Amino acid sequence: MSALFGPLRDIRPTDVVDILLVTALVYTATVWIRRTQAALVAAGILILGAVYVAARALGLQLLAWIFQGFFAIFLIIIVVVFQEELRQIFERIAVWSLGRRRRAATPAADPADVLVQCLSDFARDRIGALVVLPGRQPINRHVDGGIDLNGRLSAPMLKSIFDPHSPGHDGAVIVEGDHISRFATHLPLSSDFRQLAGVGTRHSAALGLAELTDALCLVVSEERGRISAAQDGHLRTLADPHELVPIVRRFVDAQRPQARLRGGWRGLVREHWVEKLGSFVAVVALWYLFVPGSRPTQASFEVPVYVTNVPAGYEIEEVKPTSIEATFSGPARAFYLVDRNGFAVNVDATLARFGRRSFDLTEGNVRRPRDLNVVDIHPTQVRVAVRKAAMREAKP
Repeated sequence: MSALFGPLRDIRPTDVVDILLVTALVYTATVWIRRTQAALVAAGILILGAVYVAARALGLQLLAWIFQGFFAIFLIIIVVVFQEELRQIFERIAVWSLGRRRRAATPAADPADVLVQCLSDFARDRIGALVVLPGRQPINRHVDGGIDLNGRLSAPMLKSIFDPHSPGHDGAVIVEGDHISRFATHLPLSSDFRQLAGVGTRHSAALGLAELTDALCLVVSEERGRISAAQDGHLRTLADPHELVPIVRRFVDAQRPQARLRGGWRGLVREHWVEKLGSFVAVVALWYLFVPGSRPTQASFEVPVYVTNVPAGYEIEEVKPTSIEATFSGPARAFYLVDRNGFAVNVDATLARFGRRSFDLTEGNVRRPRDLNVVDIHPTQVRVAVRKAAMREAKP
């Protein structure tokens, strides 16, 4: 137990900082995987990693060699599979670092107020519209066509786009922050006919994107003059345009990183505390294995002696000594939960039939875990006495 918990008593302030920083990275990665379409891909990679570890442990050399080649190009695979998600991460880092300067230099109207006012006017005038507010998951792979705009969000801009005489009024408008990034965009259609009963193509497109991403899709029906909201795979028709206000407000506020810090440090700790605790425990375990666990250590054990390959017609009379003391070296993690039953000294008694009684011990005679090396053996010889086995009379 002292070897198991000893590293925790020697933890340094730099180790604490290291653990906390890595915990923040692991928690961020966990949230990112959960909020993107990367969950299944990450699960597949973890399964392959478990198979590789099992193959190494069971000595399946060919399978381990194949997976070792796979993990050698692991970083390239990650970049190829998650190229859109990684680009979004880097863009968010840049926006987070430069966002305060940009907001101070170019103040704008609240996008939530602009959207609510315009969509309410569209519903009153029975003008069809489809507006997409992307969440944290990238939507580029799911949308098609459209015209890049990158214009400031405003009521005149939205009303000109969705004017029935405008060529792009049948498509969707993508609103990112306080800008319209694209209009006349085509979205994937949903096949959930239960929710789509009695509604048109715009509703099907809104629900289709909401099923694949965490985007908020807002639809105005030109036939009924009603506003609908599609989010997380659900389509909801609003009884009154004023119901749109809290929906848009909550969604827009959730995309602002600074909104999470309003509760202070207490709120920061309590929010998603299960994921944070799990990340902390995982990082402490990794630190335990790879930081103090990688330090070279020596330990001595009493190892039993086993005699093998006794010649036919002979039996063992005496083995002296029956155990030896062996000193092993290796990384500290190899000694944390070491199984004493995994150690043995094997003596090959094949030459005993020719009168040999003393057998020298070398490192090759000692069976031990793969990560450990033999430093010393005492004693270095084992005496094995054999005798001819008594002949048993055959029964008639």
